[in-house]
Amino acid sequence: MSMDRQFLVAVCLLQVVGCSNVSQRHEFFDVILNEDYDPRVPPLLRDDPVLNTIQLYILGIDSISASTMDFKMSFFIRQRWYDNRLAYRGLLDIPKVELDTRVMSNVWVPDLYIKNEKKANTHTVTVPNKLMHIYPDGLVVYSMRVTGTFSCQMYLHKYPLDQQTCSIQMESYGYSTDTLKFQWNDIPLVQRPNLTLPQFEIGHISNHTCDITYANGNSSVTFTCLGIDIEMSRAYGYYITQVYIPSFLIVCLSWVSFWLNIDAIPARISLGLLTILTMTTQSSGARATLPRVSYIKAIDVWMATCLVFVFAALIEFSYVNVKARVQQRRKSSVKELPLLLHRKEDDSKEKTQLDSKCRDEARRVDKLSRIIFPLVFLCFNIVYWSVYSVWVPEMQKKD
Repeated sequence: MSMDRQFLVAVCLLQVVGCSNVSQRHEFFDVILNEDYDPRVPPLLRDDPVLNTIQLYILGIDSISASTMDFKMSFFIRQRWYDNRLAYRGLLDIPKVELDTRVMSNVWVPDLYIKNEKKANTHTVTVPNKLMHIYPDGLVVYSMRVTGTFSCQMYLHKYPLDQQTCSIQMESYGYSTDTLKFQWNDIPLVQRPNLTLPQFEIGHISNHTCDITYANGNSSVTFTCLGIDIEMSRAYGYYITQVYIPSFLIVCLSWVSFWLNIDAIPARISLGLLTILTMTTQSSGARATLPRVSYIKAIDVWMATCLVFVFAALIEFSYVNVKARVQQRRKSSVKELPLLLHRKEDDSKEKTQLDSKCRDEARRVDKLSRIIFPLVFLCFNIVYWSVYSVWVPEMQKKD
């Protein structure tokens, strides 16, 4: 602090002897902030960059959308840096100066912005949710409450059995690392106790440094950056009860056709068509909230396989019915031949034998289907749940 400023502060102190701390704060604002202080200039000292220490306090993660690939989160951004121009140790007997939001614009603050922010705002009810404290050694503590929607690259190969990692990256917009550097606090991340989500289970939250260099013509500029990664596992209990179990029961319902009489043609056809239409409707509903990605998701494999099983059950009945009708037509053709008219008794006996043989073959196919269909579906379930429980997509491995 210059000699002129020290003199002015001393004069102010003489004028406010016996006054309250409020009067001292008024004098602090008048002398420190309004005379020589320029909030447009960062507080550089010996050409060293300003070191901004950051901590995040996570209030809540409100929603995560797979269709728009983003998430909504509320948190406090807490920043600490030193501004030697604001130091008042030995001049004022105040442990700290608490600034009103209307005065904060007169103090230089780092130009921190969030790279993957889609839409965000600071809260203003009932006043702007900002805090700034200045300590005798020039330490500035600045905190603000932010709620925003942030982009999150999701890999839905295992949906709804997937795990996602969403990030927040904070970077300096205009100051290079020669002027401003970010670093994490000793306790970088704090989260509200009992932080839960309806659709996800929050896992490990980690922090990292992500300084990035941008090309600027023939030169390059490096900007400081800090990031957090939030690991989340989808709570698939909803999908088990609303998607997997109903589709599993629909497939089992299609097998009832194997237990019906082969002469119950209307019943078996109605049952087959009903299960196919139901599976198609359920499959469309399950994919309605998802983006149209080019790769195959786990739920697509399940729905497609279930649809194949109910369709195969209908085809099985068609095969049995058509085979029996072909045998009957062949017998009728033989019966109409003139050379065999005088053998009516033999024809009647042959008809009975052919009918019995056709029905036995149809029953045999139904009996085999009663075993083969459930066995194949059981094998599919074993492979499906085993693969999607341990498999990790290649893109997530790279990240």
